[in-house]
Amino acid sequence: MPPHSDAPSPVGSLEIQPRSHWHSSSGIINFTSDTASTPGSSMNDDSPDARPLIPGVYVPTMCFFTATEDIDTASIADHAVRLARAGVTGLATQGSNGEAVHLTHSERQLVTATTRAALDDGGFPHMPLIVGCGSQGTRETIQYCQEAWEAGGDYALVLPPSYYATLFAPASETILQYFTAVADKSPIPIIIYNFPGAVGGMDLSSDIIVTLAAHPNIVGVKLTCGNTGKLSRVAAATRKPSTCNPSQPEFLVLAGSADFLIPSLSVGGHGILAGLANIAPRACIRTMGLYQEGKVPEAQKMQEVVSQGDWTAIQGGVVGVKASLQAWMGYGGFARSPLPRPSTEQTKRWKEGFRDLVMLEQSL
Repeated sequence: MPPHSDAPSPVGSLEIQPRSHWHSSSGIINFTSDTASTPGSSMNDDSPDARPLIPGVYVPTMCFFTATEDIDTASIADHAVRLARAGVTGLATQGSNGEAVHLTHSERQLVTATTRAALDDGGFPHMPLIVGCGSQGTRETIQYCQEAWEAGGDYALVLPPSYYATLFAPASETILQYFTAVADKSPIPIIIYNFPGAVGGMDLSSDIIVTLAAHPNIVGVKLTCGNTGKLSRVAAATRKPSTCNPSQPEFLVLAGSADFLIPSLSVGGHGILAGLANIAPRACIRTMGLYQEGKVPEAQKMQEVVSQGDWTAIQGGVVGVKASLQAWMGYGGFARSPLPRPSTEQTKRWKEGFRDLVMLEQSL
């Protein structure tokens, strides 16, 4: 059986739309023609080059809803600014923590545009914004990348397709073709997202990731597989000694969970893109900073608290993290249905699970 194929339209058939200009005060997305901000144009403040990926702590933000499950743009904006003020390196919308699978195309754009505008209006115009763009089909993934760019995104975080994985023949070839096709057509650079738990167990090998890293429009990887050996191999293979700049690597290798932040740094990783930072951004930043300063014992002690908190986040998922945000910080609300609303007992258990981490966060 031939490999699963969902090829994009011929080059040039997908029309590049104007990039959005949105202000949090109005809450309205306006798409206005601006030739200076179209893909392939000269350097400008909207280009990824103006917001480069650098080592640090990136946060996959939450999507907040009103009591009627409509998008709560005010909470989304406030949360983005809170994280930025804490000192995180960048934000990501439309990830697992952002309930992307519960959102329509237009809602995704609204969330991304709201986040970008909040950062700009809050004094963080140069903070990079990553947008989750994975889909089961090549065409729709490219469409998500296009829409992410229109809404103000700088980079696209892309999962591999998995629904028809049993028809991939061979799987590695199909995955290479998929990411190459998306990277060829995306108006923003691609970050590979390796998260076996979200794609039926599909786990990209270091060989596939390193091969894809050679594409000029693929600039990084998020490894939520928790495989430190894989992270080490990818970091080593994509590091170019002749042009290596530790402060701005050509290919960013990020751990997908805060519980192996220090292990990932020890083998050449560049930081994390981790949901736990929604609750404790300063703790994650400080853990990384202590390690980089050579204060390893102090970093290890802080990592222990971070790792324990991350275990609570892993167990509760987006439902538990939102409940804990609500319990500790007064906002968060509930996940969109069909995800359940936690019981009082569950909320209490998750709140207590984060207690040590929140106390650490409040002390920083």
